[in-house]
Amino acid sequence: MKMKHFAAVASFVTLVTSLLVTASFAGGPYKLGGEGGWDYLTLDPVSRHLFISRATHVIVIDADSGKSIGDIPDTPGVHGIALAQEFGRGFISNGREGTVSIFDLNTLKTLNKVKAGENPDAILYDRSSKRVFAFNGRSHDATAIDAEKGTVAGTIKLDGKPEFAVSDEKGEIFVNIEDKSELSAIDPNKLEVKSTWPLKPCEEPSGLAIDRNNRRLFAGCDNKL
Repeated sequence: MKMKHFAAVASFVTLVTSLLVTASFAGGPYKLGGEGGWDYLTLDPVSRHLFISRATHVIVIDADSGKSIGDIPDTPGVHGIALAQEFGRGFISNGREGTVSIFDLNTLKTLNKVKAGENPDAILYDRSSKRVFAFNGRSHDATAIDAEKGTVAGTIKLDGKPEFAVSDEKGEIFVNIEDKSELSAIDPNKLEVKSTWPLKPCEEPSGLAIDRNNRRLFAGCDNKL
């Protein structure tokens, strides 16, 4: 794929995750309580459940009322949550443990854990390949998991430390390579890197958003470009 067919725009983005549920939280803000820091949030648009990572567990709240729905324990160093609604499963990246938890979207019960690389961080479900991808910050690779079977499909070696990633849902996944100030495109079916582009003068790109209709990417840069 040529870069001219996909415009990558590196810009400073203030990540306001509450935008996902601003319309629903008309009566907010809501005090969630509990222990642990925060990382990625994931909204299930079907059930209206909001999944919030809290260091060692994931709390689940109703996005419309703010009421607690449940808690998913035993997720050491949790970073992100990916949802595969068509299989009724969710996937959690456990950074300190080097695993991905698989849980039932209806019961919130953990079904299994699979081994990932070192320090899995960002995680996403790619509809085109029916696979979940966990991006491992310390081992500089990505673990592909068959979402239906719950088994590891393979590993993709990356050129540096991956940060956030997004899918175009048409056969390409894009991931920031934070320590190299680069952006890589991955083929989720062949499990290989297709292309890599420099993002400089963007430094340490972290957040990444995609406009699928206009085929644009927006990377958040540490130096506030």
